Amino acid sequence: MNNSATNTARLLGAGLRALLVLTLVTGVLYPLAVTGIAQGLFRDKANGSEIKADGKVVGSSLIGQQYNLPLQKGQETPDPDLKWFQGRPANGLGSNSINTQYKLILSGATNLAADSGAVRGTCPAQPADGTLCAQVLAAKTAVVKDNSVAGYTVKPSDVPADAITSSGSGLDPAVSPAYAELQVHRVAARNGLPVERVEKLVEDHTQSRTLGFIGEPRVNVLELNIALKALTAKQ
Repeated sequence: MNNSATNTARLLGAGLRALLVLTLVTGVLYPLAVTGIAQGLFRDKANGSEIKADGKVVGSSLIGQQYNLPLQKGQETPDPDLKWFQGRPANGLGSNSINTQYKLILSGATNLAADSGAVRGTCPAQPADGTLCAQVLAAKTAVVKDNSVAGYTVKPSDVPADAITSSGSGLDPAVSPAYAELQVHRVAARNGLPVERVEKLVEDHTQSRTLGFIGEPRVNVLELNIALKALTAKQ
């Protein structure tokens, strides 16, 4: 009986020591080592790829934002603030979500099939409300209208796909150079800037393919709008 109690106590003691050692190694030392390496070698990525303006964090280079006017009485969705470059549509976020000024509740896709609202593979002139066809056609109409200014008319054929379709998460931080360039004349007119200077902003913020072959050329909308704000401040 005594031997049994002694063996049990010895096993419990060994198990407790193993628990304490493993807790120290895996719960304290390992996280500290990983955190130290991340902060030393990849500080920007480890901290969320933060973007700062005027000394404050205003967002992340990995998460898109919306640039809208305040919601007016009777509106379900706010109008875009057209003095800023606009990102991709965020139809998958839902009406009860917030993604303005880096406040985020949820993300998601529309989950609508590619043929949603289509007839024989083609979107009709008046597709049913709530279908992907209806969203895409409404978005294209808005892009053409919003970006057509005096001396510059946008044609429906000029509108790139990323201007009228949302990404899988609804939070894509970048747009194609084609969509950014499409907005140049409107942004220049709204801010009283020369078109050439706004075009140069887009050119300077166009990123090439990762490692030269991964993905597509892109323009981070938040970074571009921060540069735009700095440019307008000099006027």
